[in-house]
Amino acid sequence: MDPVFLQIGNFTVAWYGVLITLGIVAGVWVGTRMARQRGLNVDLFNDMILWMIVWGLVGARLVFVATSWEQFANIPFPRVLLDIINLRQGGISIHGGLIGGILVLIYYTRRYRLNFYEYADLCVPGVAFGIIGGRIGNIMNGTDTVGRVTGWPVGYRWPDSARAFHEGMCVRNPNPDMDLSRYCQEIGGQLVMTAPVHFTQLYGVFIGIILAVASYFWLRSRKAGWAFWQFWLWYSILRAGFEETFRLNPLAVKSYLNQGLQAPGIGLWTDTHLISFPLIIASIVLLLRLRNRPNTR
Repeated sequence: MDPVFLQIGNFTVAWYGVLITLGIVAGVWVGTRMARQRGLNVDLFNDMILWMIVWGLVGARLVFVATSWEQFANIPFPRVLLDIINLRQGGISIHGGLIGGILVLIYYTRRYRLNFYEYADLCVPGVAFGIIGGRIGNIMNGTDTVGRVTGWPVGYRWPDSARAFHEGMCVRNPNPDMDLSRYCQEIGGQLVMTAPVHFTQLYGVFIGIILAVASYFWLRSRKAGWAFWQFWLWYSILRAGFEETFRLNPLAVKSYLNQGLQAPGIGLWTDTHLISFPLIIASIVLLLRLRNRPNTR
């Protein structure tokens, strides 16, 4: 597992960026095809997508930096600015990216007096593909979205050759709840983190696949907005329950933490947990309201 896809001299291209780009391209192709089938403005939709990508990346990075400031707090100025804008090593928030993209969509639909939901629905498959690509990129990076140490049979022992993972995990973390360096030992002249962890990056890939398949059925609905709110509902449920619960993230509210070689590797509650609950409630309420509205297609 090597984070570098291509290197020419000092210039490198990371797997993370390549895989997210492939996910976006697939999403744009699907969305454009659906826009044409539904008689929507394809050229305007492509303009939306361009700016949604740009501001989605800005939002994704800003939210990540804001919620992970401890990673940047001790970096001197002006180097910290370069680290903040460096996306090649990962470090983005999906929620931040979604917020940035939605703000662009709101702007376009208001400016051109379009139905927000008709265009929002078209973006759902692309977001799911982006999640798949991003999480596979996290696997290649090694140190991104790592899981907690667990004694459950699902625990994954990263191979010694995954140097990016081991080098990142064997650096002491000042937060004792996130410090995996205690499980490191020297093997063959290299430090290796020997404890099994939840393979949360792969959990995220599964979530993306589930959402991509489900979007095919959601988009059959004749009610604009149905796919959009179904995505928010199930992404929030799956991310909070199936991925975030096992991820090595700091706890915003410490109510339960049980990790280690003889433990399940569970932590409650992270920032994402807290964000997900209101999103789940809002999604259910709005889906119920949509069910009582007449068909729009």
